[in-house]
Amino acid sequence: MIDIQLKDTPLSTTECSDLVASPSTGGTVLFVGTVRDHTKGKAVVRLEFEAYAPMAVSEMRKIAEEAKSRWSADKIVIHHRVGVLAIGEIAVIIAVATPHRVAAFEACQYAIDTLKETVPIWKKEIFEDGEVWVAAHP
Repeated sequence: MIDIQLKDTPLSTTECSDLVASPSTGGTVLFVGTVRDHTKGKAVVRLEFEAYAPMAVSEMRKIAEEAKSRWSADKIVIHHRVGVLAIGEIAVIIAVATPHRVAAFEACQYAIDTLKETVPIWKKEIFEDGEVWVAAHP
């Protein structure tokens, strides 16, 4: 099972955890990326995420399919937010369930690292004294 979502509403760790729950898996890893209050020494007020949705969803699916194949994952969820996010809000959740824990960790790390490199999602960092568009996943 693979579940890929690009959402403009808050993400749910409970929903993602429930989606990968299975009595046949021995390891589940949940990565949660949140909006922090600073970057490079500057105070962040909020973030704004934009994506080229068709390609972003397609690329996230490719990542999930590769992770599923390489690490024998039973279930993988990748949910990413778009829109305006406040400090502390969740920007991305990746949940991976595999038969063994090491595979779950490796597949989850592969998924977030590859997402950062290949998925067309951009973020605008809003500061008290200005703003800048940057690759959300440099």
